[in-house]
Amino acid sequence: MIIDCHGHYTTAPKALETWRNQQIAGIKDPAVMPKVSDLKISDDELKESIESNQLRLMKERGLDLTLFSPRASFMAHHIGDFQVSSTWAAICNELCYRVSQLFPEHFVPVAMLPQSPGVDPATCLPELEKCVKEYGAVGINLNPDPSGGHWTSPPLSDKAWFPIYEKMVEYDLPAMIHVSTSCNSCFHTTGAHYLNADTTAFMQCLTSDLFKEFPTLKFLIPHGGGAVPYHWGRFRGLAQELKKPLLQDHLLNNIFFDTCVYHQPGIDLLNTVIPVKNVLFASEMIGAVRGIDPETGHYFDDTKLYIEASKILSAADRQQIYEGNARRVFPRLDALLKSRAAS
Repeated sequence: MIIDCHGHYTTAPKALETWRNQQIAGIKDPAVMPKVSDLKISDDELKESIESNQLRLMKERGLDLTLFSPRASFMAHHIGDFQVSSTWAAICNELCYRVSQLFPEHFVPVAMLPQSPGVDPATCLPELEKCVKEYGAVGINLNPDPSGGHWTSPPLSDKAWFPIYEKMVEYDLPAMIHVSTSCNSCFHTTGAHYLNADTTAFMQCLTSDLFKEFPTLKFLIPHGGGAVPYHWGRFRGLAQELKKPLLQDHLLNNIFFDTCVYHQPGIDLLNTVIPVKNVLFASEMIGAVRGIDPETGHYFDDTKLYIEASKILSAADRQQIYEGNARRVFPRLDALLKSRAAS
């Protein structure tokens, strides 16, 4: 089985964006604030949006299952207040759940949290619990910068985040550390902000003792870890200067990386520097990079091609990256797949 651990509902029906735009307008003019019931999206519309997009490409590329969460750039936690974020998260999570019910063999939900700048992260817990208990979510997306590129929140090692970590440990949920749209013109959303956040989150963990406090906590850092694999020597040296343990002991029991790296040298570097046990297959299609690479003639985000072409991975390594590691890092996914196999 090939499990894509990083999928977003980027092709949701247009009605979702229309409703969101109305909600944003309603922040300034409450008279036009839409009701949740105003959003009408049929199962047929959901099927069309998936069958002609993600599912079509999954079948063409030989992928079996996608861990599916709301569109990252649409999370936009910096917009409005907690009530705005709470309503929006609930709508987006329900749509991903509905997709998972329409295509249970191909999609499993991962939850977005209703984060809001300056608001206690504990306010996210009701939505987290609902998504686990009612929707069968196997993981969450955690935004370390709800301000949208201004970084006003405390680092991930701060106790403010602990209520979320406690629930993650209780429910055996990993978190993908994923920011949303940048509203800071200095940082392009997908070309800078995402990669900055990946690197920043790793360094926040390196400088702290977070995993002594939560030894079973699991973070998945996407986009190949940002700058992390390329600067592994720098991080090893900094850890040494800070009197931290070796990185394989300090971080690599808790931090994992995906393969959303869109060229062969990048994938090869990732799998040379980072142990195979810490790498999970992902493509983030249909996402930030949708075009065809003129050097190869293939889509940039067809990451399975890079794994197959790698000269440093064995068949056993590929099995770990494609399936084994995802089932280990996402225990609720493993339990779901085992229950399906047994039935």
